[in-house]
Amino acid sequence: MTDTLNRRKFLRGSAVAGAAALAAPAIAQDAGTTLKMQAAWGGGIFLENAQSFAARVNEMSGGSLTIEVLSVDAVVKTSQMQDAVHRGVLDAAHYVPAYWYGKSKAASLFGTGPCFGWSSQEVLGWVYAGGGLELFNELMDNLRLNVVSFFNSPMPAQPLGWFNEQITDASQMNGLKYRTVGLAADVLLEMGMSVVQLPGGEIQPAMKSGLIDAAEFNNPTSDRDFGMQDVSKHYHLASYHQSQEFFEVTFNKDKFNALSDEHKAIISNASMAENSGFYWGNTKRYSDDLIKLQEQDGVNVYRTPDSVMAAQLEAWDVVANRIAEDDPFFAKVMESQKAYAKNVMNYLNLNQPDYKLAYNHYFG
Repeated sequence: MTDTLNRRKFLRGSAVAGAAALAAPAIAQDAGTTLKMQAAWGGGIFLENAQSFAARVNEMSGGSLTIEVLSVDAVVKTSQMQDAVHRGVLDAAHYVPAYWYGKSKAASLFGTGPCFGWSSQEVLGWVYAGGGLELFNELMDNLRLNVVSFFNSPMPAQPLGWFNEQITDASQMNGLKYRTVGLAADVLLEMGMSVVQLPGGEIQPAMKSGLIDAAEFNNPTSDRDFGMQDVSKHYHLASYHQSQEFFEVTFNKDKFNALSDEHKAIISNASMAENSGFYWGNTKRYSDDLIKLQEQDGVNVYRTPDSVMAAQLEAWDVVANRIAEDDPFFAKVMESQKAYAKNVMNYLNLNQPDYKLAYNHYFG
């Protein structure tokens, strides 16, 4: 099957992907507990990741607990997923906190906040070893949301994205109509861009029609599936706008609490296992698809200039401090993150050798 046909299937394929998800695995559903989990993904690697998490739960439980994965919009719109889980319309959801940060900008700190010199690996460390999960649960209580959430799948930094020309200076970004989501939208507005928040499947058509001038989504695999190489030949890797992110898997609290202790432990440990499975598998596919973008699709790949990323950090300072002045909880979460990052990254920065030096020794 050609790349074009694959891409068309990806963009239209919510129903097809959803049907495939429902077909696997369905072990003894009538004999145990079944939870329906809607994903924010209509196809591609992220829907596969949601299915992978569900498959771990299903296998570990021996069929006594089954998670059925529904693809995007199967029951409700992505913007309604958290409310649907809260009300029990959905048992669970698979998405990212940036998708519901309209309720509280503190949500963006759980994956898409400022970069304090750390990656998504260390942010997940803060969640599970630095008090982050307790702060998240406090936020859920403040918002009166009847949910229990797990976090997994540390993503590499998201590319700055696709442009009509090579970006060599931050001034070129001024006035551009750009797609992103979450708190990153405020940061890029601060940099002078005109920001449009669109779901993933609408990015490529919007850029093709001229509705937007530039865009980011997440990674080379998803970007290639969307067909971004057909509307732009200038792809910029590395950025601070979303330099760390991971999935949130959220369950209706009443339904989760009704599970046996064994089933609760299975969900928790399946989430932990997905951290490794995601990072190993996705990093390999992203690397392979980046080569395809260059060698098969004729895309020019650049590393975003340091001047652009320095301007992003300055914009983050303005945006984060402005929000913190008006939102004590946002300030509380951010200070917790800073304390963790300062401590952990001090050790890692002192201890880690320069991996790029070794890479260049062999391959440079």
